[in-house]
Amino acid sequence: MTLLGSLPDTYRDGVFFSILALCWGSSFVAIEIGLEYVPPLLFAGLRYALAGAIVLGYAYLATDRIRPATFGEWLAVSVAGVFVIALYHGLLYIGELYVSGAVAATVVSTAPILTVAFAGVLLPSERLSPVGVFGFILGLVGVVLVVQPTPGMLGDDVTYGAALVFASAVAFALGGVLVRPIESNLPLETLQAWAMLLGAGVLLGWAALRGESVAAIEFTTTAILSYVYLTFVSGVFAFLLYFQLLDRSGAVQVNLVGYAEPAVAIVVSWILLGSVVDSLTIVGLVTILVGFVVIKRHAIRRLVRPYWPSDGIQRPHVPDVSSDHQPTRTDGGTSSESDSLE
Repeated sequence: MTLLGSLPDTYRDGVFFSILALCWGSSFVAIEIGLEYVPPLLFAGLRYALAGAIVLGYAYLATDRIRPATFGEWLAVSVAGVFVIALYHGLLYIGELYVSGAVAATVVSTAPILTVAFAGVLLPSERLSPVGVFGFILGLVGVVLVVQPTPGMLGDDVTYGAALVFASAVAFALGGVLVRPIESNLPLETLQAWAMLLGAGVLLGWAALRGESVAAIEFTTTAILSYVYLTFVSGVFAFLLYFQLLDRSGAVQVNLVGYAEPAVAIVVSWILLGSVVDSLTIVGLVTILVGFVVIKRHAIRRLVRPYWPSDGIQRPHVPDVSSDHQPTRTDGGTSSESDSLE
């Protein structure tokens, strides 16, 4: 399946990138709106139950593997489903009961930095360099600028919500690292679909333990529109677009979508809800982005070099293929690829 196939190659990647950032950035605001009417874990679980079924149908049409076959493939699906889908979304949705979608998107943008930090600790081949440690510290400073904690704020709702959202980014990053050493030849589309379905099951079970009930859902027009948008636009359509962009441009460029998402969330939140973030939130987002650039400086240099060669001749872009194993992805955070950290 080819999306927007009539566009010239010169512009297609940029259009894909922009649409993907719009879909995933706006999802944080759609979650914030939907949570007014639907309990958080039920909301997330019902969303991914339907989205997973649709993506599995797409995998049936687009790949030659419709289900995991080996222990390693089932293990990869389980890790991705529990960490990247269930824990990430469960903590994110509960956190957004207390903080805005724009703030949540900004805090979640630390996920790629956390991914590199966890990889440096858990995977001996990916030790974090001193410069990388500096980039990681910048990311944490960015979160502090966004949350702006004070002694009097400790324990209040905003701090609690921000902590939950940060924990969701930790779960996402940890899942992305844990899945990388697992031996699996499962197509990404199939892995994504089964992770969504497994994650949805965990979320719905978690909702039951938390006492959430379908009876608590308010079936308003706004609630239905939020669910439909998150499932079909930020979910199914965005994932199909993600598969296209990953195949064309590589993981590093797709990772950069995570830093466009907060900007989109801030603008959409202002348009739809009238919410305005303060200047320190913007500074925090920029600080987190700088931390990512410091950590991924070599990969980003490889990404942009074909467009600005020293002889002034524009050459075609070569996708980054530094990692053959791409884990599952979700709105917010990034796919966790492996690049040189030195």
